[in-house]
This record gives sequence, C-alpha cells and structure tokens, in this order.
Amino acid sequence: VAVASCGARHASYVDVEGTSVPGVHLIRLNRPDKLNSLTVEVGEQFQEAVGGLEKQEGLRAVVVTGAGRAFSAGGDLGFLLARAEHSREENAEEMLRFYSRFLAIRRLPVPIIAAINGAAVGAGMCLAMACDMRVALAKAKMSVNFTRIGIHPGLAATHFLAKSAGPQFAAKMLLTGGMISGEEACKRGLVLDAYDSQEEVADAALSIAREIAEASPVAVREVTETLRQQSNIGLQEALRREAEAQAVTYNAPDMIEGLAAVR
Repeated sequence: VAVASCGARHASYVDVEGTSVPGVHLIRLNRPDKLNSLTVEVGEQFQEAVGGLEKQEGLRAVVVTGAGRAFSAGGDLGFLLARAEHSREENAEEMLRFYSRFLAIRRLPVPIIAAINGAAVGAGMCLAMACDMRVALAKAKMSVNFTRIGIHPGLAATHFLAKSAGPQFAAKMLLTGGMISGEEACKRGLVLDAYDSQEEVADAALSIAREIAEASPVAVREVTETLRQQSNIGLQEALRREAEAQAVTYNAPDMIEGLAAVR
C-alpha cells in the first residue's frame, strides 16, 4: 500500500493510502498518541490531503478513519484555552477557518465513508457526521460533548446530527453532551452498521466502497452531488451561527472550568 505524505511537515498527521480496490483511497488521521485530536496543523494537512485526491484520476470513493484506538477524540484543549485570549469577532472567524479545513472532505465529488474505528468525540464526531456514510465499532464511544466543557457545538454538529438522527435525539445529544456506543448509534440511524472489531469496521467500509466503485462512475458522482445539495441546505447558516455562538462561550468562565475538569 502506497502512503503519500501530505506536504513538508515536521510530522505527518494525515496519511493518504491506496487500497485493494481501484479508485478507492483511504484518509487516515495519524496522531494515535493524541487520540487523533483535531488541531489547526492536522486540519491543514487534512485539507491538503483532500486537495491531492481532488486531482486523482479515476477516484471512485474515499474512506476516512483513524490510527490506533480512536477515530478522533475531538479538538485540542490548548487551542480551546487560547481562544479565551481573543475577541468574539476574532474567534468567530477563526472557528469558520477551522471548520473549513475538515469540511473540505465534502468537496470531493465521490462518496465519503467514515470507518469509526474507536472513540469519535466532539469535533471527531462532527467529522464523521460530515461524511456521506458511516460504519462503527460497536463499543466505540461517540459523543458531541461540547456542553460538558462549557462550549457551544461546532463543525456542523447542529446541522448534520439532526439530519441523521432526527431533531429530538439530536437535541438530547447536543444539550446533554452524553455518550452513546457505536451499537446505539446504529439503532439511532447515525451509522449504517456496528461491528465487534476494528478489522470488521475497516472491511465493511471497504466493502461499501467496492460496491460503489463497481457502479457507473458518472451516475455515482451525479447522485453524490444531488444528495449533497440536499444536505447542504442551511449548512452555511448553521456554521456561521455555531462559530458566533462558540465565540460567546469562549469568553465565558464556564469553558475554563469545563476544560480544567477534563485535563
């Protein structure tokens, strides 16, 4: 399997690999010692990885996953603490830039499948929800825990959760910040299927990608665009609202207390 570096960096936190299926590529978050937390640098590399795949001829589908025991445990605490030093206006713009790096995955004109190989928490859960389909480890911990640490949800959490799980269950997850398993996520419609091992999760994602790759590439791209048009309705408004609301919570004492509790 060929691994492509995503630019000249001190470390490669995002790997792009070919798979056994022609036209299907894998994007792997590769920061396992930090549970694949989503930082600005990771976002820049992720955006570069997407840019490279956009130029890939014959691209049919992409699988997104994490290295090690987590898909992604969410945002970087240091980055969040630093937000308290900036104004609301600066933070709102900074968060829109942050969102755009990871939501770049939706620029790819082919289906995106999240292989949730472990914990998907906070921004990590949001990244998974931004993909077109998801499969998960049955015991994976999944949560949009923003309110638990005094922060408004971001990265399209308020937009995509409701579209998959319905407004009522989405409201419960977003307001309580509670945790569910991959198995429950499957019952709630957040993921297609849940599996007992990481290997099964990877195989299931690749199996879906293989079926897609065997279909008409033109038709698949057109259907993908049609589905994205529907799911994108209201997205930009939601992102702007999330960024502005996160900026409010960054300047509130609740966030400092919440982050201190989880450090």
